[in-house]
Parts: sequence; C-alpha cells; structure tokens
Amino acid sequence: MKLTEPTWPRVLPTGLVVGLATLGPLGARLPAPGTWGSLAGVFYTLVFFGRIGWVPTLLITVALSYLAVGITGEAAKRMNKKDPGEVNLDEFIVMPLVFLGWQSGYPAAWPVWVVLGVGFGLFRLFDILKPFGISRLQRWPGGWGIVADDFVAALAACGALHGVAWLATWW
Repeated sequence: MKLTEPTWPRVLPTGLVVGLATLGPLGARLPAPGTWGSLAGVFYTLVFFGRIGWVPTLLITVALSYLAVGITGEAAKRMNKKDPGEVNLDEFIVMPLVFLGWQSGYPAAWPVWVVLGVGFGLFRLFDILKPFGISRLQRWPGGWGIVADDFVAALAACGALHGVAWLATWW
C-alpha cells in the first residue's frame, strides 16, 4: 500500500496552513516547539477529553490525525523542509492518546495533575528518543511521517503510563 498525501490542503492559504501546523506562536516563535505543542495538547486533552471514554477519544484523535497529516505535510512543503521542527500540530493532536483509559479516574488514588505530568513526561521521552522503531515512521512521506511517529509515541507513552500505575499498586 502506497501512502499518498491528501490533496485538499493545497487550496488553503499559506498563512492558514503554516499557522495551524505551528499552532501559531507556539511553534513559530517559542523555543522547544514540540514541548509547547505537547503542553498545549495536555490542556486540550483535559478540556475536551476529560470525561469521555477511550473509544470516542480514539475515534476523534484518528480523525483529527488525518487532518493533521494534510496540514503538516502541506506546511512542510510550503516551508521547504521535510519535517520542520516548528511544526507541532502533530504533538498537540495525539496527546489524548497518552491518557486513554484514564478518563474513568483510574487509578483513583492519583491526582489528575500527577497523571497529566507523568503522561506528558513519558510522551516527550518517547517523542524525543523514538525507541522501538518509532524513528522509522518518520521516513513515511510528508505529513504521514510527521504525524505517525507522534501517534505511536503517544500510544507507547499510554502503555508506559499504565505500566507505571500498575507497578505503583504493588508498592
């Protein structure tokens, strides 16, 4: 199966495409744009996904990830870069995946800020180090490569977060 770039973003103005892909000033003007995009994603998760289950969270995130593939891929073309560091829509969109299964309050003993902080830290770790072959996903064409590695890093962080919680129950 050959992955092809969505064509619909081609008709959008450059300012809109690049502005969305960089989350405005979070990617375009601040240092460590991936970290800022991830942090914005934590707040996005808290506001929009805090009370819904894992199935709607997964479905919404998959749909928005497709939109992010189109926007980030087109922004990369217009910026004349393969995977621009200032593009952080990908980190923002996938952040709810880190917290799949936590909407029900599991584990009840953990304050929300601890779950969010540990999840954020684990995601940044997986996003930066790209272990377990995650780095190979960046070789996918255009926006697919930009988004896929973050999508899988978020799922890996989710698994690690649940693993940390499971280990904590033993202590």
